[in-house]
Amino acid sequence: MKEEENIIVGISIGDLNGIGGEIVLKTFEDPRFLDFCTPVIFASAKVMTFFKSHFKSQINFNIINNIGQLVHNKVNVLNCWNEPVKIEFGKEDIKIGNFAIKSLEAATKALKENEIHVLVTAPINKHNIQSEDFKFPGHTDYLAQQLEGESLMFMITDTLRVGLLTDHVPVKDVATHITPELIEQKISTVYNSLKKDFKIERPKIAVLGINPHTGDNGVIGSEDDDILRPTLKKIKETGKLVYGPYAADSFFGSNNYKNFDAIIASYHDQGLIPFKTLSFGQGVNYTAGLNKVRTSPDHGTAYEIAGKGVADENSFKEAVFSGISIYRNRMSYEQLTANPLKKAPRKGYR
Repeated sequence: MKEEENIIVGISIGDLNGIGGEIVLKTFEDPRFLDFCTPVIFASAKVMTFFKSHFKSQINFNIINNIGQLVHNKVNVLNCWNEPVKIEFGKEDIKIGNFAIKSLEAATKALKENEIHVLVTAPINKHNIQSEDFKFPGHTDYLAQQLEGESLMFMITDTLRVGLLTDHVPVKDVATHITPELIEQKISTVYNSLKKDFKIERPKIAVLGINPHTGDNGVIGSEDDDILRPTLKKIKETGKLVYGPYAADSFFGSNNYKNFDAIIASYHDQGLIPFKTLSFGQGVNYTAGLNKVRTSPDHGTAYEIAGKGVADENSFKEAVFSGISIYRNRMSYEQLTANPLKKAPRKGYR
């Protein structure tokens, strides 16, 4: 691959007391990654040098202060702060949360300004990042505000894709959040993502019910009959291959999920419990629907094993692979749709 074709992958370092630093190092210790992407870690030289020493990594960093100093075929570290950081693995710390946000904000700025092509976020602690200036439940909500489009949490592997109608919403409030407008928006986002980001020409989508047994004809709630079914019928009439609602309790165990390109769950645990059961350690959290590409591993900070050198980097590796693949697919789709072939007039006709 030519240097100018090398995709620049920005990495926000996440919670420094968690496993983020370790899985980032383990990922890019494989030199083959540098053949098709140029990583830029948004952190500080001091922090990454500490991680390198602690985990006995052989990586040689290229330390930079701006993207203009980036070097291809190197693991770049962009200094986002200069002050010293006290890292205590496994400890929840507000000060560490502040550094996680500095990294995320700098990486997001670079993404918005097209200085990086893809953003991969290492895990954060949703509690210690909260402040007067940062009041978001997590990455997805922050990026939804910073970037253009309608965001959707899309959990993906090579063979399974699960989207959510509602994500970080208390269970008691789920039903009130699900409206015809929300259903149409989320299905549209999944449908467009499958076409643009995954090269699926005619996506086939399943939707899981809101209530147990999809309400049992109103015995266990009326939302499926009153809201979900009529909306899905309306969407299907537009030509989209959308099916459901399906009872969630048997949908995955029966392997019915294998018949669809994507599944849309009504709420967080309904979708993520089966997804992580089937693919934990290989799954990727992709924020679909935005004008930029962001992925992350499917796990958290894992304080209980932080600093021990035993963290599994495979989900983070998959996040990097997926981000690059989605970016390429999206660029290909945009080129094809921006330059449609014009039909030449037949000879002898006007």
